[in-house]
Amino acid sequence: MAECAQLDHRLAAARTGQSAVLVLRGEPGVGKTALMGYAAERAAGCRVVRALGVEAEMELPFAGLQQLCAPLLDGLERLPSPQRAVLGTAFGLTLGAPPDLFLVGLAVLSLLSDAAEKRPLVCLIDDAQWLDRSSAQVLAFVARRLEAESVVLVFAEREPAERDELARLPDLRVTGLSDTQARDLLASVISGPLDDRVRDQILAEAHGNPLALLELPRELSPAKRAGGFGLPDALPLPGLIEMSFRRRVQQLPAATQRLLLVAAAEPT
Repeated sequence: MAECAQLDHRLAAARTGQSAVLVLRGEPGVGKTALMGYAAERAAGCRVVRALGVEAEMELPFAGLQQLCAPLLDGLERLPSPQRAVLGTAFGLTLGAPPDLFLVGLAVLSLLSDAAEKRPLVCLIDDAQWLDRSSAQVLAFVARRLEAESVVLVFAEREPAERDELARLPDLRVTGLSDTQARDLLASVISGPLDDRVRDQILAEAHGNPLALLELPRELSPAKRAGGFGLPDALPLPGLIEMSFRRRVQQLPAATQRLLLVAAAEPT
């Protein structure tokens, strides 16, 4: 896949002392998170740190940044005093006035560069559309200033983007599966007879989206799969996928639903 080749290229650059940035853009379910997993698996010899944008934390300044940098804070003492102080304030380690974004950006750049001195550092930020604005601004600032630090920054952002912090960074649109790949994936998850018209409708609705190909058949009873049309057509694709997940969650016991709500509120 072209997307995997792009990631491999950037990881190889980091191993030779160069930094790299890539923003993966695409609709929900198209495979951005799977590509992040691929990058982590291919990052042999590198240190990997990750962050996940959380919609419920979008109003909390530096929440996403703290999640990404927390494993690296053992290097905090090696930073210049002003940078150490501003990160301490931003991450709630010390009391102080609201930190200056420029100084926070310089401090994070120093922190990542310091961590990459021992071995290349790969930073994976998924669901970047839900990062708090302060974190998104700082990470974009850092991405524009990386040069020879052996740091790779990979973002995954839902398309279309509602904000522009990452707009001018190198990007790659993730477009989903080819028709042949989509047919193969659908065949691998369908058991029992599948009417040709139903198959064609699922493929048309999914537009190569892997998650849609996995979820849309769940909306059909075995009888509907065997003949006739049965997919709802009033919702756009993300709505169909979300409806499928919502229905499955609602079928779980109440205690399990509460546990999922708690898990969803946590960043890890």
